[in-house]
Amino acid sequence: MSQLKGACVIGQSGGPTSVINASAYGVIRTALDCPDITAVYGMAHGIKGMLNDQLYDMGQEDAKELELLLNTPSSELGSCRYKIADPDADDTDYKRILEIFKKYNIRYFFYNGGNDSMDTCAKVSRFMAKSGYECRVMGVPKTIDNDLFGTDHCPGFASAAKYIATSCAEVYKDARVYDTGMVTVIEIMGRHAGWLAGAAALAGVVGCAPDLVYLPEVNFDMDKFLTDVDAIYKKNGNCIVAVSEGIHYADGSFVSEAKTSATDGFGHAQLGGLAALLANIVKEKTGAKVRGIELSLLQRCGAHVASRTDIDESFLAGKTAVEAAVAGETDKMVGFECTREGGVYTCKTKLFNLSEVANFEKKVPLEWINKESNGVTQAYIDYALPLIQGEAKAPTEHSLPRFARLKKVLAK
Repeated sequence: MSQLKGACVIGQSGGPTSVINASAYGVIRTALDCPDITAVYGMAHGIKGMLNDQLYDMGQEDAKELELLLNTPSSELGSCRYKIADPDADDTDYKRILEIFKKYNIRYFFYNGGNDSMDTCAKVSRFMAKSGYECRVMGVPKTIDNDLFGTDHCPGFASAAKYIATSCAEVYKDARVYDTGMVTVIEIMGRHAGWLAGAAALAGVVGCAPDLVYLPEVNFDMDKFLTDVDAIYKKNGNCIVAVSEGIHYADGSFVSEAKTSATDGFGHAQLGGLAALLANIVKEKTGAKVRGIELSLLQRCGAHVASRTDIDESFLAGKTAVEAAVAGETDKMVGFECTREGGVYTCKTKLFNLSEVANFEKKVPLEWINKESNGVTQAYIDYALPLIQGEAKAPTEHSLPRFARLKKVLAK
């Protein structure tokens, strides 16, 4: 493909993670060093920043501050949950995007996010091709849910998994302080895929496994749940339960659905309150002392226990996206192809067609869930454990994390 000179833009979308900024840095640093890319812009709050003509000039940032993005959690450029229409049904937003592209001579578009973000990428790519405007579009994956199709795993998942496993191990120790016994229910994110809830089982590697783990890939049976909890509590005097927020009954209704009717910008049910709900039911049925814990937002951006592997691979995803686009690739998402032969983990990047990724969910294989549907097998442990390896070793200031402080100069 012919050489393409012009500016690039990167946006972040969806929920934040510990390492999404590492991917952004991979894009920004590589693009700034690329002679074919004439300017590097960052969208303020994802695609909404593009529509509002609010772009940051990343070339104005201090190089050392940009490097701190490697260990800065959340979405430093700002995120959004804005679903653009199908361009064949309503091209209003796309015409505006094209207008902004032409204004800044943007020829490279990088979007950093999960399923819905890859859908946005695919739509933008399709419209630009139809309009005859040459622009190379690349998706840079991000989601703690680990549910993007095709790729072995997603940037952000490993650090969240490490936080969850660490928290579960600490709760395990805390729950055994007194001789009175207790049931603890820990609610973990994951609407339709149980990758994060499964990560609680990683605490077993250090002898602190939860007794029961429930994933949304299988139907939840309340009566069986109460029987399992009661049996373990009576036997051990303690019981720790890790449960995905998205567990559901056989009819498909979420166990927590009665607690909220709210939805996000993409129409997804906003779940939560499950730990308290189950804790109350367990207390009523068993009479045990019960505590419900919701990890909530803390599991998304726990950069203090981020996986070094996750940080490095997230940066690599951003870097690869730029290199591939400059080499002529477009309409692709960067993913990972990994091996774990003989306990040795290897990872390399691989490009996936956006059309194969957008709006498809990858779930935990059923064979990785035990026969009782209340735990994960060794296959899950073997899959996830290599991903959480290595320490972040993040810079500090006054013994507190030193995060990036960007100037965020608006482009003119």
